Amino acid sequence: MKKSALAKKLGKSRITVRSYLNGHRRIPAEDVLKIERFTNREVSRHELRPDIYPLPEEPG
Repeated sequence: MKKSALAKKLGKSRITVRSYLNGHRRIPAEDVLKIERFTNREVSRHELRPDIYPLPEEPG
């Protein structure tokens, strides 16, 4: 997905999205979930914000 398309879906500017992708800005939690949904989980919430969306612990 292009940055401009993602920006439009999120209602953000391309500059903001570029800042997210470059790591200059932290992606807000609500946008993380939107990105995960827009990409059909090709990009997971954990990949974007492991600090708030850790991997589930395995039983055992």
